[in-house]
Amino acid sequence: MKYTQLGRTGLKVSRLVLGTMNFGPQTDEAGSHAIMDAALDAGINYFDTANVYGWGENKGRTEEIIGNWFAKGGERRDKVVLATKVYGNMAADGNAWPNHDKLSAVNIRRAVDASLKRLRTDYIDVYQFHHVDRRTPFEEIWQAIDVLVQQGKILYVGSSNFPGYKIAQANEIAARRGGTIGLVSEQCLYNLAERRAEMEVIPAAQEYGLGVIPWSPLHGGLLGGVIKKEAEGGRRAGGRAAAALADTAIRAQVQSYEDLLDKHGVEPGETALAWLLTRPGVTGPIVGPRTAEQLDSALRAVELELSEDLLTGLDEIFPGPGPSPEAFAW
Repeated sequence: MKYTQLGRTGLKVSRLVLGTMNFGPQTDEAGSHAIMDAALDAGINYFDTANVYGWGENKGRTEEIIGNWFAKGGERRDKVVLATKVYGNMAADGNAWPNHDKLSAVNIRRAVDASLKRLRTDYIDVYQFHHVDRRTPFEEIWQAIDVLVQQGKILYVGSSNFPGYKIAQANEIAARRGGTIGLVSEQCLYNLAERRAEMEVIPAAQEYGLGVIPWSPLHGGLLGGVIKKEAEGGRRAGGRAAAALADTAIRAQVQSYEDLLDKHGVEPGETALAWLLTRPGVTGPIVGPRTAEQLDSALRAVELELSEDLLTGLDEIFPGPGPSPEAFAW
């Protein structure tokens, strides 16, 4: 495994981030524990989750599965850089009681204690804001975070799904207040098929020293060889990938992508991950394996070297927006 610093911090993390969203809904506890063991054995030390994972009446279940894994011992907790998230409505029916969601100081305090209990640990390495809270000022948010840092309950803070201007606003207010280093990472939707983050989010993250953690690196399976799998009678596309393939222009684009990779003798999913590892500012993509085989495929991406010819071909099929601000200014 290869490692890098998380943004401007001294924290060293793996170039792949283990996403746990499938633990519980898709993969049972025993299978989830096996995947986490395999990830740790392979050198992946950065595990990402969220308080809402498990979904519906099972919200919080994913954190519980991870907590039970930590409780097995073997220095599991000490070896893992643990990241979880706050913002979501934790009510099973989706009807949150007032102040039981978003980023008010009272909910941050409540949510972190609940996550610590489920995770069976006394601290969280990277506590992340899952979404922007337009109603809570950053002065209040940072005051709440300062208390948690002083209590030793969290060490660093990251964001998720933030636009560039909110990254700037959050860190400028943190700097004015003093006593906190502000955001150190940003999780955003970023992959070959979805490159809008290059317009504002990634430039802001680089300017303020945030590590970029792309989620959905295969765009819901669209970049994982979905057309070839369909033709071979394999698992059909669902969700985001199925909706995209209904568009004939996108289907032709994905077919060109798969044809290009066939020409170069590389696998689609591994190539999509390897491409992200070449992008400026990217710490590592989140991979969310449902099985040990999917984890093995992701691990191969870390060692995959993409030729300049292949990188040029990928840019031709999936052109980015171009440099900022030129891409939108003129």
